[in-house]
Amino acid sequence: MKGATSYKDTKLGILPRQKVVRLEIEGIKRGLELIHSIASIKRNIRIDSVLICKLHKVSFGWIFPDWAGKYRKIQVTFSGKEAPEYYKIPELLTNLCRDLDERLKHLPQPGETNYISEIVRLLSWFQHAFVFIHPFNDYNGRTARMLTIIILLNLNLPAIEIKADVGKDRMKYINAMREADNGNYSRLENLISDALIESLKKLNRV
Repeated sequence: MKGATSYKDTKLGILPRQKVVRLEIEGIKRGLELIHSIASIKRNIRIDSVLICKLHKVSFGWIFPDWAGKYRKIQVTFSGKEAPEYYKIPELLTNLCRDLDERLKHLPQPGETNYISEIVRLLSWFQHAFVFIHPFNDYNGRTARMLTIIILLNLNLPAIEIKADVGKDRMKYINAMREADNGNYSRLENLISDALIESLKKLNRV
């Protein structure tokens, strides 16, 4: 029903959406702390299936210990489309990570006029591809956005915040992803570009 409260079965019991949102915020914080702790040790963080599962588990495993950090074993539909078959996830995710490694090799050099625009294109492609694979039962978009931060840190660029969790911000993000389903990445690129420009402006103010 419109306006009805949804509930989720968590480690802390069956909770209404309002309380789960607060847990999700803490989960994202834990995920970002993991990223920054790894970044303080490694100059370049390679994104692979092991890191992806670890990031998801650290972020959400304390809320959903039964499935967080593990590939889904069910078929799911999201945003009106069906995700790939669950048994294809390991291969799809491995290929995505290899494709990312290859695309990173061919980015323009810092200082070239199209450097930032090509990075935005790369991030848009990666976010959409990851969410389309939908490796986990839930929180694929949030995980994709945290992985985006890893890519930026590897490129010596600041982390970005794409507001996409609630209200109008969420609908903007969903609509951008839907257009990307049809090969039009412009809206998604605009969201990422705006977030990156804002982060760069903040960095220059410091």
